[in-house]
Amino acid sequence: MNFAVLSSLGKHMMEGDFSNLLIKEKQRTDISANAGHPRPMRVAVVHEWLISYAGSERVVRELLTLFPQADLFSVVDFLSPEDRTNIFNKKAKTSFVQKLPFAKKKYRSYLPLMPMAIEQFDFSEYDLVISSSHAVAKGILTGPDQTHICYCHTPIRYAWDFQHRYLRDSGLSHGLKSILARLVLHYIRLWDVRTASGVDHFIANSKYIGRRIEKVYGRKSTVIHPPVDIENFSIKQQKEDFYVTASRMVPYKRIDLIVEAFAKMRDRRLIVIGDGPDMKKIRSLATDNITFLGYQSNDVLRDHLQRARAFVFAAEEDFGILPVEAQACGTPVIAYGKGGALETVIDLENAGALEPTGLLFYEQTADAVVAAVESFEKHEFKPSACRIWAEGFSSAVFQQSFMAFLDQYKIVK
Repeated sequence: MNFAVLSSLGKHMMEGDFSNLLIKEKQRTDISANAGHPRPMRVAVVHEWLISYAGSERVVRELLTLFPQADLFSVVDFLSPEDRTNIFNKKAKTSFVQKLPFAKKKYRSYLPLMPMAIEQFDFSEYDLVISSSHAVAKGILTGPDQTHICYCHTPIRYAWDFQHRYLRDSGLSHGLKSILARLVLHYIRLWDVRTASGVDHFIANSKYIGRRIEKVYGRKSTVIHPPVDIENFSIKQQKEDFYVTASRMVPYKRIDLIVEAFAKMRDRRLIVIGDGPDMKKIRSLATDNITFLGYQSNDVLRDHLQRARAFVFAAEEDFGILPVEAQACGTPVIAYGKGGALETVIDLENAGALEPTGLLFYEQTADAVVAAVESFEKHEFKPSACRIWAEGFSSAVFQQSFMAFLDQYKIVK
């Protein structure tokens, strides 16, 4: 989707085609119900696990917005009452994993059982099943008269091209546990490829994931970027003299790399928001110009994104919502130029006729971050351009794109 289209959608997101598509969908349902069909279309939404409300759960929310009568399925569902309000207080139909010992905290440990668990759901009464999948959700069983759409956040990362990084970061590079882990991942890869044939249509959350889908499953996909709560972020024109990064402190997020870079730039201030298992290690790299706030509420995060000179992002993400949220605040982004960042940030060096919204660096090293910050400070970035670009990733644009997809393939009849 190019900049002109995104800008237009941002200005007219709740007008024109979107409203017409929703009206057409209602009319089709009414007509089919009056034409002798035994019942209106029945829809199910399937998700891997409902533990917290984050990026992939926002997709579930938008699907439930489009199909409010849909039934929800998940391997486990341990959402808090507060988080459940985001999905309209729906409770998922869960698998046997829900009742296994310590499932609430150790659900990931039951990954070897999840392929079997997801296959036990009975979807025989549904016309349309939409899986929101980054692990096993796409492995559901459907018949030839049912339509299965997989909104793919990613093929199972730790079973495919991230396997060696996962084993290394988990301390499973050697020994008996390593052998067992590799056997499990091998089995999951075989199952993952086999179940791809049960998907009628793949939707990728980015072009990057579209390429992974084609590489792993040999299937084409349609790109529909995930929804970002743009309306909950407002632009701030005046920026303060600090940089910000935010993330869960886990190895692949590379917060250590950002902290190490700012430790070399003692005259520049960095604020780090987030917590996680690597916090102690990352803190040990810091100097007195770096402030750790730990886990913070959305209000505190939003306040810092609005005021920061730039948001710094060093991970290779499938999509990456935080850089879009920063731009929604009118704040430019300094990001590692791989993965989703190539689609969510308009790079200064490759903007062409577009207004740049940030700067990309292409090596995951502290020195590359230092060089990027120094280059960033030599240029001006317009907060309004960042905001307009971010509006192209709104919930309304997601809904419009998804309805257009259903219309294109005549899925909703």
